[in-house]
Amino acid sequence: MDSLFSFGTGFGWKDFFDVLLVSIIIYYIYSLIKGTIAVNILLGVGLFYGIYLVVKQLEMRLLTEIFGGFISVGSIALIVVFQQEIRRFLLHIGKNISIRRKKFFWTFLGAKKTATQDHAEQIKPIIEACRSMSKSRTGALLVFSKYFDEEYYQTSGEYIDAPLSKRLLESIFFKNSPLHDGAVVIVDFRVMTASCVLPLSDSEDLPPQFGLRHRAAIGVTEVSEAVAVIVSEETGEISFAKDGNVNMNLSPEELEKILKEEL
Repeated sequence: MDSLFSFGTGFGWKDFFDVLLVSIIIYYIYSLIKGTIAVNILLGVGLFYGIYLVVKQLEMRLLTEIFGGFISVGSIALIVVFQQEIRRFLLHIGKNISIRRKKFFWTFLGAKKTATQDHAEQIKPIIEACRSMSKSRTGALLVFSKYFDEEYYQTSGEYIDAPLSKRLLESIFFKNSPLHDGAVVIVDFRVMTASCVLPLSDSEDLPPQFGLRHRAAIGVTEVSEAVAVIVSEETGEISFAKDGNVNMNLSPEELEKILKEEL
């Protein structure tokens, strides 16, 4: 009883803040791995550690040594196993900081309206191309990135570096074009590469009707700050992917509104 009372009196505001921060970190980690295969891996790691504690208490020396050897290198193993989730977690934190900084910058300068008008003209070719490909049910995958990672994008596709235009996008995704498979990567409203191979999402919660384009769009937005636009070859439906989430069945007008906010 005295020990419980002493614990209560020793719990200060710093301890409360410490518990709060740990809770926030756990929540962010759970939100990032929810619905992915990483949840099963994490459960396996927890079960493995639980068995280690049991055999240690039962003084089973051989099993304790075996499990203890794995536990001693557990931190390195976890980094290797959860490298994508750790990357997504750090990108999520950095993205929130970047968004707040940009909002403050534009508010301070009062230039947000001018920037939106300029981007509206640059976005028009994208909307018109998506509208046309949706009507003709031409499959397409457009990835919008803030920077061009040559080692990642250029090695998996054909380097173009051309001004963005409706005709160029339609030519690339024309079904008889040698570049129609894969994704087009757009940076600063320039088509940098075409026919890019992207990482597929390993999420277990995706609808069964999602094909490779949707899974690739979700996958690239899970591991980077990029956003993606998908035009379905089967239905002509336009979708938008960001942070591993998909907004489906968009009209060209709805897509234009989203791209103005994101780009």
